[in-house]
Amino acid sequence: MATRTQVLGELRSMLRDIFLAKAAGETHARLARAHGYVDGYMRALLETGVVTKDELLEIVASERERSSGPAMRPLVAVSEVPPPASSVEQKTAAA
Repeated sequence: MATRTQVLGELRSMLRDIFLAKAAGETHARLARAHGYVDGYMRALLETGVVTKDELLEIVASERERSSGPAMRPLVAVSEVPPPASSVEQKTAAA
């Protein structure tokens, strides 16, 4: 039986492969299949209690950053309340 470290290492490898394939312009069908495998793998890890949702999010984020570079803004900035709509959007909504 694989250890938790081995299982998470395999997940990281699978994610890395997907991000590299996407960057290389792999076809949609192959990417969709790979995403399906990884989604199923992560679901199994969640359902068996090997990892938590937060741990999975951390792993995916770190692998994405590893392949694509750092995010444009911190997660805290994304989760804040969005700025008010511009005056053009407000006029359009009022009409």
